Amino acid sequence: MHKRYSYRKEYKVNCLVFSDFGLKSMRSCRVSDKQLESCKKSMVKRMKKLGKLILRIFPDVPITKKPAEVRMGKGKGALDYWCSTVNSGRILFEFQGVSKSIAEEAALFGSRKLPMQTKFVTLENVK
Repeated sequence: MHKRYSYRKEYKVNCLVFSDFGLKSMRSCRVSDKQLESCKKSMVKRMKKLGKLILRIFPDVPITKKPAEVRMGKGKGALDYWCSTVNSGRILFEFQGVSKSIAEEAALFGSRKLPMQTKFVTLENVK
């Protein structure tokens, strides 16, 4: 699969749809499936299973890699991991059924697991 160009601003998935609170990306990057799962687990643990966490991204881009010390040629390398390209301004997670303070605390803990700058947004200040 070709690499997706991800260094642009997001115009489609930049609004909250399912709830009043969310986590928004401020920079463009790739998020691997392991980073996404680690972030999700830390946020669910911090929310103490009170509400619901909605993922708005999915790792659907396969990244391949050839082994070390292999000569050029002989085709494409084996699948290494799955990732998702995230543009700046995209909503990554939404928090449903929790108060603002709990959602903000969970977003702070989850954002430490991600490789980009994020921002906690509410329904009033999405843009």
